[in-house]
Amino acid sequence: MDYKKKTKKLRIISLTLACWGLLLIGSGIAMTKHETTVVQRTYSLSVHQSKVAESKTNEIKLKDMESEINNPISVNIRDYLENSEKIEENIINALKLDTSKVNIQEAGSYTYTITYKKKKYNGTFTIKEKELPKLALTLKSLKIKKGSQLETSLNTYINQTLTEEIASNITLDLSSVKTDLVGVYQYSVKYNNQLYTSTIEVYEPQTVIITPNSETEVKEEPKEDTQPETPTPTPEPTTETEQ
Repeated sequence: MDYKKKTKKLRIISLTLACWGLLLIGSGIAMTKHETTVVQRTYSLSVHQSKVAESKTNEIKLKDMESEINNPISVNIRDYLENSEKIEENIINALKLDTSKVNIQEAGSYTYTITYKKKKYNGTFTIKEKELPKLALTLKSLKIKKGSQLETSLNTYINQTLTEEIASNITLDLSSVKTDLVGVYQYSVKYNNQLYTSTIEVYEPQTVIITPNSETEVKEEPKEDTQPETPTPTPEPTTETEQ
């Protein structure tokens, strides 16, 4: 009996140890799995930019202004200021604009003035020529009789068909042409700051006559001396006298 009891106890102890071993191995596997688990977390970052108010100034800077001829110009003072958004509102309201020296009817460079209290600021205002349609002109070479009157119509000198706007901006110069003197003269046409030139020949018409036997006009030739020749007298025959 004692032997059997001892054997049974040994088996119980062995089984107990085996169970503990299995538990330890299982725990080790569980711990290993737990250690290799990766946890991912997502974080969001928001950046808030606070708007800093720009500091105002009382410094006045003027623009260089420009406009096309005969166009109305602005009377808004802000249009003339380079830094209007930085100038204090009460200063802008106290500014006075003077464009009385700007002549919008004539191209050129003029001065305008802005006054603040007793201080004056001068700016430049440019009036530009109106931009015209682009067109390359070709001129005619003409021949006129001596003493003729020169035509003033542009169509006489220019090959292209002209619109009213283009024609009104063309300058024709015939001052070098002398119609009372035979010769070849140069005339010019100016359009859109481009100068074009060609020639006019002044000639003297020839005197012509119509012969009785023909209606064809011929040039007059100098007359030759056509007086009839004096006939030479025929000598009379002579008779010898016998002695």
